[in-house]
Amino acid sequence: EDLVCFRDIRPGAPHHYLVVPVEHMGNCKTLKTEHIPVGKARMMEVGKAVLQRNNFSDLNDIRMGFHWPPFCSISHLHLHVLAPASQLGFLSRLIYRINSYWFIT
Repeated sequence: EDLVCFRDIRPGAPHHYLVVPVEHMGNCKTLKTEHIPVGKARMMEVGKAVLQRNNFSDLNDIRMGFHWPPFCSISHLHLHVLAPASQLGFLSRLIYRINSYWFIT
């Protein structure tokens, strides 16, 4: 009801989905207390469920995170769900680098 999930148009991994709140939320820096119910934990639950529904079961080989402004391509909060993380190419490993200045997990 409060989240949607769809494939990324430029996938960085064999499974690359975006989990997006239906209600507009700017980005990680603009989140407020009222956004907590839809927050990160719920978005991650949905991301894992979508992976499992698409026959990906190794939840130890995934990468999830948000691009930190100004490295966001759109101004609407969205969680990247990538799997298998072990198959990320060189460029994807840079773009979705764990806890970098531009991608937070």
